[in-house]
Amino acid sequence: MIVYMDLENLLKEKHISKNKLCEACNLQRTQLNNYCKNKVTRIDFTILAKLCEFLDCTPNDILKLK
Repeated sequence: MIVYMDLENLLKEKHISKNKLCEACNLQRTQLNNYCKNKVTRIDFTILAKLCEFLDCTPNDILKLK
């Protein structure tokens, strides 16, 4: 199995722009794009917690198994 981030789809479902998310979670746009495109090999739990809090979701909504 492979763990991947379904963050981009979640943003579309919730109608939230990447710019708004970057500003709210204090992320650089490049960093967010890497998360959205699954170009990260290690997930920062602090960032994951910020994403979940802002998006009002759980890690299960962001992290998926393939």
